Amino acid sequence: MVTVVVADDQPLMRSALATILAAGGIEVVGQAGSGDEAVAVVRRTRPDVVLMDVRMPGRDGLSATAELARSGTARVVVLTTFDHDEYLYGALRAGAAGFLLKNSTPEELVRAVQRVAAGESVLDPAVTARVLARYTAPAVTAVSGDALQRLTEREQDVLGLLARGLSNVEIATDLGVGEATAKTHVSHVLTKLGVRDRVQAVIYAYEVGFAPDGRRVRPTTNEA
Repeated sequence: MVTVVVADDQPLMRSALATILAAGGIEVVGQAGSGDEAVAVVRRTRPDVVLMDVRMPGRDGLSATAELARSGTARVVVLTTFDHDEYLYGALRAGAAGFLLKNSTPEELVRAVQRVAAGESVLDPAVTARVLARYTAPAVTAVSGDALQRLTEREQDVLGLLARGLSNVEIATDLGVGEATAKTHVSHVLTKLGVRDRVQAVIYAYEVGFAPDGRRVRPTTNEA
């Protein structure tokens, strides 16, 4: 069973989130009302995932997320009411594995926690377009595209599907392969690009001008 710590300064919100997660077969092993408390509870309970609010008294959620990401204690999904770019990019810079708005449906929340626990990364659909728009701007070309040349054609296809926000299951369906094979392809892509997770892979793809439909930005001689 996936285990979760819920960090939010509103007791009612913590209770509601715990109820939603429990209904989805996810065990809440701890709750916290501040960033400092969240770090302490996570270190004590060792959950798979942390649902982290941004605005909390004392230490905020982004600072707590950064510490947990550095230590590798648990994977963090930042969950906030505020649809602000500063929170979104702050969460990604802090090392969050996911970013969701609190107006997500219970099904979306449960699915996101399950995906993050399985090693994937999740962005709320409402903010994905802004991330892509930011990194498709023509001026954003400072990152070297050399690593892209290390990908086989099949791996470039996978990167294109990642850039469209597809999960491992969806990638497997699109490519006509098993989920384990798709997961292996994704792992190879992350390793060859030298990135930590799927979110960073998407950001890299757009920084070097790799189109979301999988068009290659320059010729490659690699075999699939």
